[in-house]
Amino acid sequence: MSPLPLEGITVVSLEQAVAAPFATRQLADLGARVIKVERPGTGDFARGYDESVHGQSSYFVWLNRSKESLTLDIKTPAGREVLERLLAGADVFVQNLAPGAAGRLGLGAAELSERYPSIVVCDISGYGNTGPWADRKAYDLLVQCETGVVSLTGSPEEPAKAGISIADIAAGMYAYSGILTALYERRTTGRARSVEVSLFEALSEWMGSPAYYTAYSGTQPARVGAQHATIAPYGPYGAADGRTVLLAIQNEREWVSFCEVFLGDASLATDPRFHRNSARVARRDELNAIVAARFAKLDAADAVKLLDDAKVANARLNSVEEYWNHPVLSGRDRWRDVSTPGGAIKALLPPATLSGLAPRMDSVPAVGEHTDSVLRGLGYDGTAIAALRADGAV
Repeated sequence: MSPLPLEGITVVSLEQAVAAPFATRQLADLGARVIKVERPGTGDFARGYDESVHGQSSYFVWLNRSKESLTLDIKTPAGREVLERLLAGADVFVQNLAPGAAGRLGLGAAELSERYPSIVVCDISGYGNTGPWADRKAYDLLVQCETGVVSLTGSPEEPAKAGISIADIAAGMYAYSGILTALYERRTTGRARSVEVSLFEALSEWMGSPAYYTAYSGTQPARVGAQHATIAPYGPYGAADGRTVLLAIQNEREWVSFCEVFLGDASLATDPRFHRNSARVARRDELNAIVAARFAKLDAADAVKLLDDAKVANARLNSVEEYWNHPVLSGRDRWRDVSTPGGAIKALLPPATLSGLAPRMDSVPAVGEHTDSVLRGLGYDGTAIAALRADGAV
């Protein structure tokens, strides 16, 4: 089997929660050695979010496979010495500590770059390391609110957050791509740039379309539940058997086919009320009544068949359980078994498939599982490791 692209790259991460662990897990998937520095005893606080997966947190087992867990109190002199030894041999350092904490600890990007010129430093924060909100704490839902995402989701009567941690995931993915870019530049030029990502700015990028729409039209897209705010018909409809089917009209060709094949009324395609997308959006309620009446006469399977015949994109409104058992995941052999301290779990392969390469899918570590092996690799013998434990440094 070919070596993975990041084999030989060592990542040291002072990480917690979601954003940084998500970034470093992607690096581990590609073969990087990721040393996860955790608090002695409790470890990453995300370990305690829930006990749903064999007594472990669903967040933690998702984000932390293929990593080595080193417990370390970096505020003790001995613990700090261990960290400095790690950094001296590392290619990448990632941190998402509380605002200002890295700087107070002497672990800011500028300071580390002076001590270790070849290291790529990645800082993940809520609102950036500078600016008026640099010292403000930020969590996923708070950032969803500050960026306006929550004002766009939900029903007309009540806003709602996205059901997954989109600010954290966005920041983690930009950190991952930023680190890869910095490693590439280091390889080609010898210069190691630092990378800074904030949750707010990561999710701001995702707000591009509604932000432009609002700034230049003078009107914010309406909050319309699971429907599309600026395209119609595009959303969920209830079938006669109680199932929900979502359809998406993307262009006028599809609209004509939808009217002819699904609605059974070709004249609607040229009806002045609905002849273009902006007209359909303006008369959304009237149009939805027509579409809903047709769905009410069809079971979900029959509705899907007609939509397929019309070449109109559609989907079932699945539950999480139905997604977990989705035929695409099993049919494409996307599941692998991964061991955890509580027992084996199913894990999905990374979404980017590199031809001829199998991603790394190793165990989720217990707290401090690799402390002794990491320390031995740094030159500590058994006596020195025992002394570190006695001092509470590891």
